[in-house]
Amino acid sequence: MEFKSVKIDKPEDVNIIIGQAHFIKTVEDLYEVLISACPGIQFGISFCEASGACLVRSEGNDAELKKLSEKSALDLGCGHCFVIMLKSAFPINVLNNIKTISEVCSIFCATANPLEVIVAETGLGRGIMGVIDGEKPKGLEGDKDIKWRKDLLRKLSYKL
Repeated sequence: MEFKSVKIDKPEDVNIIIGQAHFIKTVEDLYEVLISACPGIQFGISFCEASGACLVRSEGNDAELKKLSEKSALDLGCGHCFVIMLKSAFPINVLNNIKTISEVCSIFCATANPLEVIVAETGLGRGIMGVIDGEKPKGLEGDKDIKWRKDLLRKLSYKL
């Protein structure tokens, strides 16, 4: 078995969700959930088929994001993983909807941070072991940091 780190290339303003599912209709079900979850959402979705033709299946309503998701899925090369690239919405707007799709097994990450995916490769194929989502903590938040966090959440209308 060999472990690899796969860096995900994406613009800073793009959020990414990576998960695992189990059926060829995943890409269409994800499309339906995303398009109805948030007005104005822009996205690209790719799904790595793990049997049969073993193709990367893709959908989306934004050509650039669809192309980015396809590249990331090919770079990962892990059976049954999916990659969603998002603009004009945040993962918090769509995660619960994604989790309700019957073929979605798990979500590995949902982030706008720099991202690396730890992949294991065997003679059978490749699988996601985990993710490195952004940087390590630099310390504990103080009073000013708490105020900034609370103000930001209210500015974004996530808290009253």
